[in-house]
Amino acid sequence: MNDEVPQKSKVRLPYFDEFLLFLKTQNYSEETLYNYEADLKQLEHFLEEEEIDFLALNKEKVNHYKAYLVSRERKQPFTGLTAGRKLEARSVNRNLSTFRTYLRYLIDMDRKVPVPPDAVKLVKTDKKHPQVAELAELISLIESPMRLEKDQLIGIRNRAMLEVLLSTGMRISELVSLNKNQLDGTGRLFIRGKGRKERFVYLTDRAVYWLNQYLTRRVDPAPAMFVPYRGNNAGKMIRRISTNYLQAKIKEYREKLRINVPTSAHSLRHGFATYLAESGANPAAIQVLLGHESLDTTTRYVHASDKFAEETHRKFHPVK
Repeated sequence: MNDEVPQKSKVRLPYFDEFLLFLKTQNYSEETLYNYEADLKQLEHFLEEEEIDFLALNKEKVNHYKAYLVSRERKQPFTGLTAGRKLEARSVNRNLSTFRTYLRYLIDMDRKVPVPPDAVKLVKTDKKHPQVAELAELISLIESPMRLEKDQLIGIRNRAMLEVLLSTGMRISELVSLNKNQLDGTGRLFIRGKGRKERFVYLTDRAVYWLNQYLTRRVDPAPAMFVPYRGNNAGKMIRRISTNYLQAKIKEYREKLRINVPTSAHSLRHGFATYLAESGANPAAIQVLLGHESLDTTTRYVHASDKFAEETHRKFHPVK
């Protein structure tokens, strides 16, 4: 008697590889391609677990898929191991947006689809009260490496990185990808951002000063703008600064400065947009500086501080 449990057949989404190749031809970044592939692998795991053929999906089963995404029992995309934690609503919506894009691709290629893209409804997300550190706290943060780092060269480099982040509002991924030849003599940086969209960002005078302080001390020919030092030997430089290193340093500085509001590299981008808006900057201009495709994204992104909201209320409320 054979007591072996029959294995579930491996489900494969139709034209999976062709879809990823299509995205690659559209100049999507490697990170974006990875996310699309991971999201579709998640869908494959669901179909396999439920023994559902892709073309047998319907609206009811799409809702089951949403429940699967927030389940702790769902499988991780590439390992197939149990996730053990729920996905946040924003992550669920990213996954569902990938599903929609995949369905639209199949339709454009005249392939069969089980449900129309619009049938895949996004889930409701909680609107959290935004927190942006006060400007004085952000300034204290970006100035802190010079007194918190024992190695002066590391202090200058880290301050230059933080100055550039707050000065330009660029993403941390854009910062660590910078090369020295992207800096021109006018204080501008020409960068390639999310979705390979190109734009100029602009340095403040103090950011230019600290960047020059750092670059004049660089003795290596490496093209990268920001490079790590190996151990205690400041003369040996390798590769690029990692995003994990900079995030960890910001966390360390914030805790030592006792800044209560959670602050990260992304918070500097938020702060950049928020304080430009509070100073009267045009939202469309902020959209260009941030590299957002939609003004709606910028509107959601720019959060006024509690202090500014209170001042606005006192100044403009019609009933005094």
